[in-house]
Amino acid sequence: MGTNDDLIQPDRGQNATAIRLVNKEGFDAFAATLSGAQRAALAAQKFTGGGYQVAIVPEGESWFAVGGVADPQALSSWCMAKLAEALPAGTYRRVDGEAGPESRRALHGWQLAQYRFTRYRDDPEAEGPRILLTKDVAAIAPALAEARAVMLVRDLVNTPAEDMGPAALEQAAERLAREHGASLNVTRGEALEAEYPMVHAVGRAAARHHAPRMLHLVWGEESAPVLAVVGKGVCFDSGGLDIKPASGMLLMKKDMGGAAHALALAGLVMGAGLKVRLHCLVPAVENAISGNAFRPGDVLASRKGLNVEIGNTDAEGRLILADALTRASEENPALILDFATLTGAARVALGPDLPALFARRDETAEALLAAGREQDDECWRLPLHGAYAEWLKSDIADLGNAHGTAFAGASVAALFLDRFVGEDGEGQKLDWAHFDTFAWRPNAKPGRPKGGEALGLRAAWHMIRRRFG
Repeated sequence: MGTNDDLIQPDRGQNATAIRLVNKEGFDAFAATLSGAQRAALAAQKFTGGGYQVAIVPEGESWFAVGGVADPQALSSWCMAKLAEALPAGTYRRVDGEAGPESRRALHGWQLAQYRFTRYRDDPEAEGPRILLTKDVAAIAPALAEARAVMLVRDLVNTPAEDMGPAALEQAAERLAREHGASLNVTRGEALEAEYPMVHAVGRAAARHHAPRMLHLVWGEESAPVLAVVGKGVCFDSGGLDIKPASGMLLMKKDMGGAAHALALAGLVMGAGLKVRLHCLVPAVENAISGNAFRPGDVLASRKGLNVEIGNTDAEGRLILADALTRASEENPALILDFATLTGAARVALGPDLPALFARRDETAEALLAAGREQDDECWRLPLHGAYAEWLKSDIADLGNAHGTAFAGASVAALFLDRFVGEDGEGQKLDWAHFDTFAWRPNAKPGRPKGGEALGLRAAWHMIRRRFG
């Protein structure tokens, strides 16, 4: 599981191995400061200052490390990740300056590079910890909190569905509530059917120990502006009676990735003590198959009072989110954010790395996009194009949950959700943004192993911190 070590620590002059960062353009000037033996050592390791290159350089009876980066003066979140992966366990410090937000970003990748998921086996190749010292003491606590939030997402998503069902998600929310003095209300059974009928319908076919529930965590002063965070918690998605093929089902343990993002973001908000009234809602279900599974052609009631015709039982995430977004809207929030592994269409359009972002307000979208660019957690805005709402029309109900074309799947799903996000007390549409995220990394990169991943979390967190901090 994610490490709990404080991998970033204050620099009080303790013994540490030096790290120097250099790029290709500055390599010759850097090499000119070295001895012949040192240059030979770099040559033997084929170090030229290229990105993610790492070398060890002898210095008397000791040594220092060199890392290749794109620009030593404008560090990214991941530029030191390869160093943290490749260097021996020990304590390190940068010797060429560390002031400014760029250096703070690099603290993130240093920690995330040392993440290991070891719930089911030990990692025989793991070394550690590698501790990085910094004189920027004010940066340490935020960097540790942010990395732990990402590690929480990775841990939750990487855990198989049998061990990360609705009950396990509830336990994760309970731990979070205890840690921060929040309250947690859990709605199950007949109360769930009455209050959140679509959540109940989607989850009712699951085995008893994976029974559906709504998790509702509340924290903060009642007089503070309300921030609502919603996460799709489909702990496994078989597709329901519109069953997925085996290849499409293989990664469906990650279909609760939205819930993982929501819980991690809630933890960051509470840990930082933001002046908000936080409502975090996670509808937790398994979309299973049994004799009482909801069917194609059924019409489901919703919390909002709209009736939804089911065109496809594999478009279930939007159903449970609809009830949760309706409940969140009832608090008249200043902002609603939701996270969901909602559509394959978003992945076709943007690939695995870029969450699709939908927002009602341009200024909210721009703030999220800017925060993502600054924190190396980029998102890409797709349109809430109102004309496509006609594809959600139903002949017998208020709307359908799936449309019959292959066009604009991510936008149509977002438009479905938009129908369930409410208005404020003055009749204006609530400020709402929706992340259609993958929550998974199919190929490893420095600091980013294959597996569960937080995508859009840091963009949302830094935007929220600016807005409510």
